[in-house]
Amino acid sequence: MDTSIQAAIGSIRQQIAKAEQEFERGEGSVTLLAVSKTRPAEDIQAAFDAGQRCFGENYVDEAVKKIDQLAHLPIEWHCIGPLQSNKTRHVAGRFDWFHALDRLKIAERLNAQRPAELAPLNVCIQINLDDEASKSGIQPADAETFIASLQHLKRLKVRGLMVIPKPRDTFEAQRAALAHIRELQQRLSARFALDTLSMGMTDDMRAAIAEGSTMVRVGTAIFGARNYATP
Repeated sequence: MDTSIQAAIGSIRQQIAKAEQEFERGEGSVTLLAVSKTRPAEDIQAAFDAGQRCFGENYVDEAVKKIDQLAHLPIEWHCIGPLQSNKTRHVAGRFDWFHALDRLKIAERLNAQRPAELAPLNVCIQINLDDEASKSGIQPADAETFIASLQHLKRLKVRGLMVIPKPRDTFEAQRAALAHIRELQQRLSARFALDTLSMGMTDDMRAAIAEGSTMVRVGTAIFGARNYATP
C-alpha cells in the first residue's frame, strides 16, 4: 500500500470529523469524494485499501479504463466534470453519480441510456455561483425551473446541487459565498427531495462543511500533484 496516500486519507478524514463537530454537523454526515483524475489505477487501489470507496473522475475516456481495471472492487464512481453528448452513454452505463448536470439535452440522453438493470443515475445540478463564463453550470435563479423539467426522467435521481466557487482569501469570505448555495438548497428542498450538497475542496472544505456540504471533493491533498501529461 502507498503509505503516503493512506496517511493523507486519514488526515483528511480527521479534518472532516473535526469540522463536523465544530459546526454541529452529524458525525459521518459528510462524505469524502477522492478526486482521482489523472491518477493511475494503482493509486486508487491504494486509497481503496485505506478504506476509501467513493472516487471522482473528470475525463470519461480515462475513467472508463480505470473502471475496467478496478471492476473487481466495489467502488462508487462519480463523474464530476462537464459532459459532452458523445460521452453520455459511458456515464449512463458505468457511473453511479454525475455531478455537473446543467443541460436538459444531457439529462435526456443519460435517462435514455441508463441500463434498466441499474438503479437510477444519481445527479447533482451544477450551479454557477459566481457567474463565471469559464465554468459550466446554471444560474441560481434558474435552478428550480431546471429541476422541475427533469421530473419525468425516471432513470435519473436528482440528489442535490454541486458548486465550484471561485477562490476566496478568507474563511469568512468562503463561508459567505457558500451560504448562498445552502440557502438555495434549502429553498429547493421544500419542493424537491434533495439530500446532497457537493461543495468544498481542499482549500474551502471547512467553510463548505460549515455551510451544509454533504460531500467534499479532494484530490491533490490525497494523491499529490496531478500529472496532466498522461491523463
